[in-house]
Amino acid sequence: MRVVLTQCLKLSKNMETQRLVALFVFFFSGFLLWTAWQKQHTPLPAPTATTQSGGANTVPVPTSSNGSARSSTPATTISAAPASGQLLRGERIRVATDLIVAEIDTNGGDLRQIELIKHKASENKTHNLTLFNDNTPQIYVAQSGLIGVGLPNHKSLFKADAGLYELQQGKDSLIVKLFSQGEDGANVVKQYTFHRSTYVIDITFEIENKGAAAITADAYFQFLRFGEAPSTNPFGISTFVGPAIYTEEKKFQKIGFPDIDKGKLEYPQKSKDGWLAMLQHYFVAAWLPKNGVEREFFTKKVAEKLYTAGVVVAVGQIAPDTTGRVSVPLYVGPQEGDNLAKLVPGLDLTIDYGWLTIIASPLFKVLSYIHSWLGNWGLAIIALTVLIKLLFFPLSAASYKSMAKMKVLGPKLQKLKEQYGEDKQKMNQAMMELYKTEKVNPLGGCLPIVIQIPVFISLYWVLLAAVELRHAPFFGWIKDLSAADPFYILPVLMGATMFLQTKLNPTPPDPIQAKIMLYMPLVFSVMFLWFPAGLVLYWTVNNLLSIWQQWQINRMTEQAALPKGSGKR
Repeated sequence: MRVVLTQCLKLSKNMETQRLVALFVFFFSGFLLWTAWQKQHTPLPAPTATTQSGGANTVPVPTSSNGSARSSTPATTISAAPASGQLLRGERIRVATDLIVAEIDTNGGDLRQIELIKHKASENKTHNLTLFNDNTPQIYVAQSGLIGVGLPNHKSLFKADAGLYELQQGKDSLIVKLFSQGEDGANVVKQYTFHRSTYVIDITFEIENKGAAAITADAYFQFLRFGEAPSTNPFGISTFVGPAIYTEEKKFQKIGFPDIDKGKLEYPQKSKDGWLAMLQHYFVAAWLPKNGVEREFFTKKVAEKLYTAGVVVAVGQIAPDTTGRVSVPLYVGPQEGDNLAKLVPGLDLTIDYGWLTIIASPLFKVLSYIHSWLGNWGLAIIALTVLIKLLFFPLSAASYKSMAKMKVLGPKLQKLKEQYGEDKQKMNQAMMELYKTEKVNPLGGCLPIVIQIPVFISLYWVLLAAVELRHAPFFGWIKDLSAADPFYILPVLMGATMFLQTKLNPTPPDPIQAKIMLYMPLVFSVMFLWFPAGLVLYWTVNNLLSIWQQWQINRMTEQAALPKGSGKR
C-alpha cells in the first residue's frame, strides 16, 4: 500500500513538486508507524508523591433535584491521611478466585489490590499483572462508602470474620462481609461477592436501622487514581489513561485528567442509566449501576496529580427497624470486547480502536472468528491479511496495472528527460503527450488505494489495541505478538520485502525521489525493530502478497507490450 500510495502522489504534473510530494509521503508513512509505536509503548508518566489532605478524603456530596446539597457526613469527622501521602492501612483481607487475587483493607473496606491471574506483568511474565495497588505515588484503588449522618465511608474502620478467603471447587461465588457499627443505631454490612469465571465483583451495602428515627442515605462508588496530563510526542500522540462515562443520552465520553484540572466537564451529572470507567491500555475498571436507578456522576481533583471519579446512588429513607440495601457491580479486568458487550451497553467502547472504530471493531470480530478455528493469533493475522488482500484484489490490481504500464514506459520517459534536460515545462508537456498516446493514466490507480486506506489503518489499530494479542505466542522465537521480535528477524524480512517492492516499481525520473525510495525500506526496518511482532507480521505478509500480485501484473503487462511474433514469454 505504501508503495502504491507513493507512486500515486509522485506522478504530479509539476516535476518540481515531486520532491516535496516524495518527502511528504516519507514523513506521512513514518507518522503512521510512529503513531502506532507510541500507542503501544508510550510509558505512563510517573507522578510525584502526593500529599493527601482532607480534600483527598472528602466524601462526595450528592445534590438534590433543585441543585442544593443533601445532608452528608461532615468533613470534620473524617480523619486526614498522614503527611507521607500514603493511604491509611488496617488489616488486609486476601481473596482468591479462579481469575483474580484481591486484597481488601479494613480501613475503609477499600479494594486495594487486584492481581489478574491470566494476565502477566509486562516487566516480569512470571508475576501476575497488578491492576489495583495502594502504593504511593501510583495509587489506583476502588473505594465506596455511605453518605449520611453517622454512616461509615471510605475512611471508617470495618471488621471482618477472617483474613483469607478462597473460592472452593464446585462453588460459583464467594462472599466477604465487613461490619461497621454506625451512630444512632445503624448497623452496616459491606459485602463483596466474587464470582467464578468473571471479573465482575458485586459491592453491596446493607443498612439496618436500629434507631428511633429514620435514616436518609446515599452510597458512593469511586476510583482514586494518580493521574497526569498525558505526555505527547512531536506528533501529539499519547496513550489515554483516565475516566470515561457512558449514558444513553450522551453515549461514550472520555474525560482526560487535564479536562478535570480545567473544569471542562460536559458529561451528564445525573442519569437513570449508564456507567463510569477508568481506562488504560488493555484493561478497564468500571462501576456498573443497574439501569433505571437514579445515579449522579462526579469527577474531581483531590490533590496534586490525584483524582477521583465515581457515581452516587440513592439508598433512600430507611425507617426504624428496617433495612436499606444498595448494590453496584464492579468490573476489573481486560478489555475483551465480547465479554464487555455482554455486561452493559457500550462497555466494549472502552477498547480504543482510534477514530475508525466503525471499521476496526468488525475487523477484530473476523480476526477472533479465524482464531477460534486456527487457535493461534499469529496464524489468524496471516489468514486475515490474505482475506483482506483477496477482498481488495480487483481494486489493488488496477493500481498495480497502472504502475506496470508506467514501468514499461520507463525507457521512453528517460529519453524525454535526456532530450529536454533542465527544461521541465517542455518535459512535462512531452510526458503528458506520451501518456495520452500510450493511453496510460498515471493516476488511474489512486482511487482504489484511497478506498483501501481506512481498512489498513483500522487493522493497524486492531493489532495494537487487542488485549488478546498481549503475550500471545506465534511460534519459535516469537513468544509475544504484542512485543518486539527479540531477534529482529521479522523486521529484517519486512525491510527486504519493501526493497523488493521498490525494485518492482518504475524508477522515479527524479534522482532525489529515487534515493528516497531506495532508503525508505532501511528506515522502516529500523523503526520496526521496536514494533510489536504482530504488526510486523501483518506488514510482512501484506508485502509478500503485494510482491506476488505486482510481479504477476508486471509480467502480463510486459508481455502484452511486446511486438506480436517476437516469440518471448
